[in-house]
Amino acid sequence: MNSEKVTKNLLFVASIILILLAAGMVLTLASGSIPVFEKFGIQFIWSNKWNPTAGREQYGALPFIAGTIITSVLALIICLPLAFSASLFIGEFYKGTFFAKIIGTMVDLLAGIPSIVYGLWGFYYLRPMIVKLGLNAQGFGVFTASIILAIMIIPYATSISTEIISLVPNHLKEAAYSLGATRMEVIWNVTVPAARSGIIASYILALGRALGETMAVTMLIGNDNHIPKSIFGIGNTMASVIANQFGEAEGSKLSALIAIGLLLFVITGLINAAGKFIIKKLA
Repeated sequence: MNSEKVTKNLLFVASIILILLAAGMVLTLASGSIPVFEKFGIQFIWSNKWNPTAGREQYGALPFIAGTIITSVLALIICLPLAFSASLFIGEFYKGTFFAKIIGTMVDLLAGIPSIVYGLWGFYYLRPMIVKLGLNAQGFGVFTASIILAIMIIPYATSISTEIISLVPNHLKEAAYSLGATRMEVIWNVTVPAARSGIIASYILALGRALGETMAVTMLIGNDNHIPKSIFGIGNTMASVIANQFGEAEGSKLSALIAIGLLLFVITGLINAAGKFIIKKLA
C-alpha cells in the first residue's frame, strides 16, 4: 500500500471520527432534553419563566437565549470597528515592519489569554468603572459582560483578519497603483474586496466564541433568570446559567439545563451555517 493511499485512508477515518463525535454530542444532549420537552412542551424554548421550587417547577429558555444574543451581538458591534482598524494597520499600512510584528505578537498573546483572567480583570477594574460612570449601581449587567466579551474577541478577529489581508496578492494592488489609484482607493477598492469573505469569516468565528463564553460572562452579567430590561440591566446567558446551576441540578432542572445546552449548540450551528452562506455569496 503506497503512502498516498495510507494518507487518504487516515484522513477518511479522522473525518468519520469527527462526524461520530458530533453525532454523539447531539444524541446525548437530545436524550437528556427529552424529559423537559415532555413535561413543558416546545413552549420551553420561548417561555420566560424559571422557577426551580419543588412542586411549582417551571422552566423556560427565553431569558437565557435573549441574554446570550444581546451580549454576543453587542460585543460584536463593539469589536467590528476596532478589529477591522487594527487588522488594516497591521496587515496593510505597516505590513512587514518591526512595529507591526510587535503589535501582531501582542494581539496573538491577548487572543490566547484564558477567559477567567478577562473575567477577573472585568470584576476588579471594569465593574468599578461602570459604577463610577453611573451606568449601573453595582456594575454588573449585560453591558459590562458585553464589553468584556468584545475585549476577548477583538484579538481573535484581528489576528485572523490580519492574516487574510496580508495574503491579498501584491500584483492586484500594484495594478491599481499603476492606474493612478491612491493608497486609500487601493485599500477600499482592492484589498478589502479581495479579503472580504475571509474578514467576514473571522467575525463569524469571533461571534461563535462570544456565544459560548462562560466564566467571564458569569462573573459580570449579574446572573438573573429574567430577560434583561435594558443593556444596562442584569441577566444571564445560556452558558452562564449552565455553569451556575448544573452542579446542583437534578430531575427536571437538570434536563432543562441540558436542553439549554442543546439549544446553544443549535444556535451556534445555525449562525455558522448562515455565515458560510454569506461568505459563499460574497466570494
